[in-house]
Amino acid sequence: MKRIFLTLAVAASVLVGCQENSKDEAVPNQEAIDMSDFYVETEEVSHKGGSEQCHSMRVLNRQVKENPGLYKKMYDIEYATRKLTTAKGKPGGGSGSGDVDVLPIEDGLGTINIPVYVHVVLPNASSVTNSQIQAQMNVLNDDFSSTNTNQLPSGATDFINDATNTGIQFTLAGTFRHDDPKSSWGTNDAVKAAYPPVTPSTHLNIWVCEIGGGILGYAQFPGGNSATDGVVLLAGSLPGGSSAPYNMGRTATHEVGHYLNLRHIWGDGRCRQDDFVADTPSSDGANYGCPTYPTVNCQTADMTMNYMDYTNDACMYMFTDGQRNRMRALFASGGARASMLN
Repeated sequence: MKRIFLTLAVAASVLVGCQENSKDEAVPNQEAIDMSDFYVETEEVSHKGGSEQCHSMRVLNRQVKENPGLYKKMYDIEYATRKLTTAKGKPGGGSGSGDVDVLPIEDGLGTINIPVYVHVVLPNASSVTNSQIQAQMNVLNDDFSSTNTNQLPSGATDFINDATNTGIQFTLAGTFRHDDPKSSWGTNDAVKAAYPPVTPSTHLNIWVCEIGGGILGYAQFPGGNSATDGVVLLAGSLPGGSSAPYNMGRTATHEVGHYLNLRHIWGDGRCRQDDFVADTPSSDGANYGCPTYPTVNCQTADMTMNYMDYTNDACMYMFTDGQRNRMRALFASGGARASMLN
């Protein structure tokens, strides 16, 4: 595992920010904010094998290298998130020694509705139909609102209290179609440069295109440049698409999770790498396919059915209360995505 080491100047600016914030009221678990955990680069995504389906962390690593100021922005977002959610736990989300239950926080925000613009960028943009786009919206709304505890395997009793309704919903605000002959856009935000996001401060922008390299999608975490804010999806990942077993729309659910500040369930590292959520058990790598329960790593059963793992679309079906609280913290007054509520 390799980590990105920023310059001393950037490190100093982060320390200054920490000292400034420490003058305010104490933040729960403040000492656990280790920014070295934020950016983890690995040549191999997991010792368990499989492919790197999501490139959100690699995109984040690149953006931090290109814009060191992003480091401080993300520190401030993390600080505010923990202040609101009273996050507790050790790397990987909890001590790794047993189940941790997190209560859903009553934040007074009610149901959060996020308007969505979809940009279809393909040689034949009409090949992605309106019904597919609406089906994708339906999947997002179902996944972010359903607890799905009836799908938990026998014996997964520790997870019953964790599955949650996030109270976040999505409304299609418009679809833009662009016939473009380019066959592979990569993950360097070229598709966003060619077809810029529309009012990204108030709308989630989703680009549907051919990414290449076997990559299903990538997202930008909160705090990044507004000119590149949003989610990119492989066209075949939409419901009914060609990318089986990843063609039921769960790539969008996973990437929107990143867009709303969630990390991969295994924290993009070994057992002590943090995903900043207390009720997700520690793990040391991605899971693939449809694992049997229990799949034990780091002395606990992996939450393989969580949307932030890499399992098949048909085999992921839950967010946790801790993930819910983390996402909703972005919409609190002054939060990184609070402008979407106005």
